[in-house]
Amino acid sequence: RYSKSIEQYMVRQFMKPGITGWAQVNGFRGETKTLDQMEKRVEHDLWYMENWSLWLDVRIIFMTVFNAIAGDENAF
Repeated sequence: RYSKSIEQYMVRQFMKPGITGWAQVNGFRGETKTLDQMEKRVEHDLWYMENWSLWLDVRIIFMTVFNAIAGDENAF
């Protein structure tokens, strides 16, 4: 559905899925109700792929824990 509307949408399929990710800790998680929301999620996923490092993964883990404790309005 989105692969025809969002440039580079399929590129994100090259990464193995994880429990959490850069898009998720930045608020782009759960249901995507609009094309704009999915575009933002894809942008964050592509940024992660281009900037991956062990430090970035550690940062994502800490942000995930913080979001779990503080709450996230986009969580189910």
